[in-house]
Amino acid sequence: MKMNANTSQKIAKFTIWAAALFVIAILFSIIAYILVKGIPMLSWEFLTDIPRDMGRSGGISSSIVGTLVVTAVAVIVATPFGIGTAIYLTEYTREGRITRIIRFSAESLAGIPSIVYGLFGFIFFVIYLNMGWSILSGGLTMAIMILPTIIRTSEESIRTVPQLYREVGFSLGLTKLQTITRTVLPSALPGIVNGVILSIGRCVAETAAVILTAGSALRMPESLFSPTRTMAVHFYILAREGISMDNAYGTAALLIILILLLNVGFNMLVNRFIAKGR
Repeated sequence: MKMNANTSQKIAKFTIWAAALFVIAILFSIIAYILVKGIPMLSWEFLTDIPRDMGRSGGISSSIVGTLVVTAVAVIVATPFGIGTAIYLTEYTREGRITRIIRFSAESLAGIPSIVYGLFGFIFFVIYLNMGWSILSGGLTMAIMILPTIIRTSEESIRTVPQLYREVGFSLGLTKLQTITRTVLPSALPGIVNGVILSIGRCVAETAAVILTAGSALRMPESLFSPTRTMAVHFYILAREGISMDNAYGTAALLIILILLLNVGFNMLVNRFIAKGR
């Protein structure tokens, strides 16, 4: 029996909505479970004190600082290279062997497991360059890991900018660089920022690459060459070793809250920038 078009359309619509609601339900159930378990652990002492007794007592202030600094190093290093590569691929070269090699390299880097990045960072930054387990070693390793994400998202965002914008810029006497910086990049900014936000989320949540390069020291870091323990690594060690599940849930809840705040904050800044540009 052949199904009519109206019925098949309703079934397809129902299936799509059911799939979307299923994904949303899983997401909110995970977030709700972690927050219910972890929020009772959040207190001023927990946020401002350093971990004690291997994390059984005290707080996670040193892990908060370590997470923010390692992520900042990674983003500050990776963002200019990622956006610059995307600009080169879209504005300064034609499709050819070089662009295919660059895209293939970026896609290959995106598919490498994080533990391999950690091993590379440990051998190259920690041992060969003699940086030791440090914030700088962890940040540079994470910068290499998030670089493909920034390249691909920035490239796709720049490609969505209409060619007319470039032609208008050239007709007004702007150079190619001026057209890119004053017209193309502002128009592509929302997509570029989304890529940076995704990269920040990956940095904050990463464990394998960070534990092999930044270490897992509980003390407050004093410089970029100090070892540190990020919140994700702290949560992993507490949960895996069974040291303190209460503190582990508290750390996980704070991680979720931090990622949400970063997403909301960056989106607000981008929207304000776009509003001023208009």
